[in-house]
Amino acid sequence: MPNIFTSRTVNAPRSARTFRRGLVAALASALVGANCSPSEFLVIEDPDVINPSNVTSPAGAEAVRIGALARFNVATSGGESLFILGGLFTDEWNNGDSFIARQEIDQRTITPQNNFLTEANRALHRARLSSEQAITLLTEFSPNAPRWQVAEMYFVQAYLENLASEHYCSGLIFSTVIGGTEFYGTPITNEAAFTRALAHADSGLALITGTTANDVRVRSALEVARGRILLNLNRPADALAAVTNVATSFQYLQRHAITTSSNQIWNLNNLTGRYSVSTGEGTNGLNYATANDPRVPVCTGGDVACRAIGVTRAVRDDLSSPYFVQRIWPARETSVAITSGLEARLIEAEGRLRGGNPAGALAALNAVRATFTGLAPLTDAGTDAARVDQLFRERAFTMFGRGTRTGDMRRLIRQYGRTAATVFPTGTWHKGGQYGSDVNIILPLTEANNPVQGAGICLDRNP
Repeated sequence: MPNIFTSRTVNAPRSARTFRRGLVAALASALVGANCSPSEFLVIEDPDVINPSNVTSPAGAEAVRIGALARFNVATSGGESLFILGGLFTDEWNNGDSFIARQEIDQRTITPQNNFLTEANRALHRARLSSEQAITLLTEFSPNAPRWQVAEMYFVQAYLENLASEHYCSGLIFSTVIGGTEFYGTPITNEAAFTRALAHADSGLALITGTTANDVRVRSALEVARGRILLNLNRPADALAAVTNVATSFQYLQRHAITTSSNQIWNLNNLTGRYSVSTGEGTNGLNYATANDPRVPVCTGGDVACRAIGVTRAVRDDLSSPYFVQRIWPARETSVAITSGLEARLIEAEGRLRGGNPAGALAALNAVRATFTGLAPLTDAGTDAARVDQLFRERAFTMFGRGTRTGDMRRLIRQYGRTAATVFPTGTWHKGGQYGSDVNIILPLTEANNPVQGAGICLDRNP
């Protein structure tokens, strides 16, 4: 894992540097006259480093907990995270700008130097470590705090560890920080990472015995996360049992606002046009943009429906078209349900289908569809292969943009015997050249900063 606690230096344009030098000189001159030392004025504490002594109190523990949730927001819908980058890697989004790093993700030819994936990886581990530290501090300094608060920190860990393993190759490293000292982890397989995530989900669930709204919210989030992890571990019957008690109406929301954390899916698609909703990408891709499905409402840049939500541009950032715009989250402030009771029903459907109960699976799928206006009930697809296709299409449309598609595609290969050539986009890439062969995301080059042997190197590139 890269060093996520050091601040980064970004080179400013020449005009900005010139202005800054002049400003510093003026301030230094003023400080001399004020009998102050310029060096004292210009000493700035690193904002990424928290002195452990500053949080050893109930108030400090609470601050770390809130900070962990803020970082969790950035690691999901509040940043250019694996939510949207994973969708670009699969068939949810097309690249709509000229950034080579985004293009190589879309084309499935990822290099370790990819800066967007590096930032997403850093955000994920920051949130994971913050939640881990919050558990330690809450346990020591706020032993009487509601147990759902500690349980929610376990949910953050379980959710992000699972998300990482769904996207990255084997070789993941989960380091930790204790008392301000880094302790480096060693590379582990995807299966071991899923097992780690499951243990954290179980730890969180063991803490919740209450019935308050927050107890129910966090318990439900942990149960859905547990079911998702168990599917990844190829334990469909256990996954089915894990989510049985989750209400279909449940949502775990990441909230957004103009003044805090914007909805980055909206920002990167609706505002800037750097992403465009895909349709039939690379032969195998689903027809999200043209399906007229209420779960993925889409408009074309500049048309009446797009203008109604403020999108007036007709082309993407790279001045090309078509420019398809999602309307699930029509504003910067729109909240995102990163997990929900709908996902629970989809997990039930898969558990029942794998258990030889296609009628039960169909009933669960139709329970999801019934929550959307304009969706008719499904009928039995008729064959095992067609039922799997139907299930994963329902998952794709219901969970669009929420970081599940890469894991689903890999699971189709790993557990259902499909080939990459029939699952991932293939053939001619929409900007020229051919799609690559990546079926997972390579570890960022910054992982090599870890002194542990083998850090930053995929153990394999298997799905």
